[in-house]
Amino acid sequence: MTEATVRPAGHALSRPALVLIALSVLALLSIVLFMTLGAKGSWTFVLTFRGKKLLSLLLVAYAVAVSTVLFQTVTNNRILTPSIMGFDALYVLLKTSVVFFLGVGALVSIDTQIQFLIELVAMVGFSALLFRWLFLGEERSLHLLVLVGIIFGILFRSFSQFMQRMMDPGAFNVLQDTLFASFSTADPSLLGISTVIVAAVSAIGWRMLHVYDVLTLGRPHAINLGVDYKRTVGMILVLVAVLVSVSTALVGPVTFFGLLVVTLAHTLVGNSLHRFILPASVLLGIVALVGGQTLLERVFAFDTALSIIIEFLGGIVFIALVLRRSAR
Repeated sequence: MTEATVRPAGHALSRPALVLIALSVLALLSIVLFMTLGAKGSWTFVLTFRGKKLLSLLLVAYAVAVSTVLFQTVTNNRILTPSIMGFDALYVLLKTSVVFFLGVGALVSIDTQIQFLIELVAMVGFSALLFRWLFLGEERSLHLLVLVGIIFGILFRSFSQFMQRMMDPGAFNVLQDTLFASFSTADPSLLGISTVIVAAVSAIGWRMLHVYDVLTLGRPHAINLGVDYKRTVGMILVLVAVLVSVSTALVGPVTFFGLLVVTLAHTLVGNSLHRFILPASVLLGIVALVGGQTLLERVFAFDTALSIIIEFLGGIVFIALVLRRSAR
């Protein structure tokens, strides 16, 4: 009788555990290569310079992945992301309003941390009003949720386009450069406050881990199982709004990145338990951003922005999910 025969089946690693181990190795490898590949000159300078970029990538990967998982948990739908609900359009409107009313010099003269806090407060305030009406009153349909998000997004974009058409061409060109997501040019002065905010949100969010799986059962079941639905959902939506706002203010709007990594996480893990889906999504986000940036910058020496590739792939995943749901 062999050792494998007598070993209890419960000692074998499950599929989710194996996936998390593999993703952890890939994420660690991506980080090591990002920090060391092609490094020349003083290691002190290289590690400091690349360390700041790495921290911004890790913050964005974590914030987008966690916010997407939690938003899909609350809405009980895997094709929705917080970005679809108008956050990106609101970010564009805020940037456009600054240039339109205060001039292009305001983007440089106003302290970046003040701009960051203004954008954070505006996006969190908008989300609080929107989500409170959508989720905390009477139960409303998914179609209404999508429709309201699209309408607000169109409204914000319309205001932005109206102001952009009245701008000086030079100011418009400067504005455009700030409206595209760039994972490699995050402002280092924002990393400290962003890290503190994300850490505080995480401390609150991870304490609620045991509730997430219950929420996926639906509102009636969650209430019957003793969950304070309105308070819990309201808290989760605030956490989602803060994470999305931090990510958007750091690198710019990203629409489909969260959908891409969370969908891959569900596919690889094979179940929907949050103790597996959350870390798997974060690790996939790190592999995608850090590994992708390493390949583009130091292996292929491409000038193409990583956000373009990620958004393209995420858009394909979104279309595939919509088509699959419509075919049922």
